[in-house]
Order: sequence, then C-alpha cells, then structure tokens
Amino acid sequence: MLRVTCVGPSKSALRSWSRYLATRATPSAAYFDPAQSHEPSVTDTPPQLTGEQRHTLESALRVDQAGELAANFIYMGQAAVLRRDTVAGPLIQEMWDQEKKHLAVMNRLQLQHRVRPTALWQVARAAGFGLGAVTALMGREAAMACTEAVETVIGEHYDDQLKDMEKMPASPSLLLLKDVIREFRDDELEHLDIAVENYAQRAPAHALLSTVVGAGCKVAIELCKRV
Repeated sequence: MLRVTCVGPSKSALRSWSRYLATRATPSAAYFDPAQSHEPSVTDTPPQLTGEQRHTLESALRVDQAGELAANFIYMGQAAVLRRDTVAGPLIQEMWDQEKKHLAVMNRLQLQHRVRPTALWQVARAAGFGLGAVTALMGREAAMACTEAVETVIGEHYDDQLKDMEKMPASPSLLLLKDVIREFRDDELEHLDIAVENYAQRAPAHALLSTVVGAGCKVAIELCKRV
C-alpha cells in the first residue's frame, strides 16, 4: 500500500500547515487541531454505508487525493519556470501553498476512511509537473490558462461529489467531509478567478489548450477512481 509520506509534502511543510490551519476557522482545520484529534468526525469512517455508497466514498477520496497530488506538481512545474516572474511567481506560490494544504488534508482523510490510494500516483506526479512546466514555458498567460482549465473541471467534480454524498446517511465524519469538499471547491474556484483575472484567455490557442487540458483532467479522474 502506498505510504502517505510518498505522496505528501515534507514533514516540515506539514508542521507549518498544522500550525497555520489550527488558527483558521475552516472545516479542514479540524484535522490539525489537537483539541479535536479524538473527535469521531476526524477519526471514524461511517460503518452504515451500503456497498455502493462505500464504493462511491472510496472512489471520491482516491481521486481527490490524486488530484491534489497532481495539482501540487502542476504548480511546482510552473514555479520552476516562472518563479522569478514578478507577477505570476507570487500568484503561483500562493495557489501552490493552498494545494499543499489540500493534499495534507486528503492524506489524513485517506487514512481515516481506510481508502487505498491510486496506483497511478507516480503518473500523477510526473504528468502534473510536465503540464505545469510546459504551459509555463509557453508564457505566463498559458500557465494561467492551464490553471483555468484544471480548476474548472475540479470545481465541477467537487460539486458532483457533494451531490452523490447527499444520498448517504448522516454521520459526523461525512458531515465534516462534505464541509471540507465545499471549502476546497471554493478554493479551486478562487484559483480559477485568479487565472482569468490574470489574462488566461489571452494565451496562445486558448480554446485548444483549455479543451486539451480539461479533457485530460476528466480522463485522469475516471482512471484514478478505478485504478
């Protein structure tokens, strides 16, 4: 089974995020708050799910963890190229920092709900870094167009997950999970807005680039649900 330390941020980064999240009134902060460390919402997985519901939950968390891993490497690739860009560099770093938080929380959720990570995690890392670096090499606008396309798909994907989870019986862990997904969805849509505000749609061949990246994201989602 894949160890979480293989896919997540460094231990020092996790400690930094733990201190940061514990001071914020967000649903995901519960996973880094010592006062809540024994609460059922962050320790239990719902036992009353049907087989189909359990499959839905496992698929959702598997693909979410993989998606946040890929997102980290997309921003890593973009930062490697555009770190010194006075406009794009700070924006990319800000969005990357949020994705580090997302991945740290998804790693906790994977352990809490005893979900097998995707077997494609190495592919997610390599593909994410490659996509980020290549679009950044095409220019600042193309990097933002990549973010726009990815976050559009992810926002819709999180909405679909929330609809699926509405059919599941209420439990402390599922209620928190839904709140975390809403939080992360809103973060991703904020990234989308940042990309659009920073001229994503001025990228060369914007329509083609958006279509290709968006389609690739949708294929990756379906693969990671299953593999």
